[in-house]
Amino acid sequence: MAAPRRGRGSSTVLSSVPLQMLFYLSGTYYALYFLATLLMITYKSTRGNLTEAERPLAASLALTAGTALLSAHFLLWQALVLWADWALSATLLALHGLEAVLQVVAIAAFTR
Repeated sequence: MAAPRRGRGSSTVLSSVPLQMLFYLSGTYYALYFLATLLMITYKSTRGNLTEAERPLAASLALTAGTALLSAHFLLWQALVLWADWALSATLLALHGLEAVLQVVAIAAFTR
């Protein structure tokens, strides 16, 4: 008996259910990531700095750390990192880093 052929022209369909489930979960995660980031950016841009209050700005700093961790996931911990993933995530991490430094400076200025 001959083994079933694989590749082009094969009558055997090879698929991976775990891979398909991971694609589905990644898509869902990305939607949640997008919504969470959008909500955090909205919150961070309307609080803290405009009110010159330390507590909301400290909360914003904590949210910045959380979104930076999500960005690091897309940059470092994916199985396949595309050039576009790298460019977008590295830029976002750089912006988060600069934002965090400026938040610490602002908190220090507000407490004087």
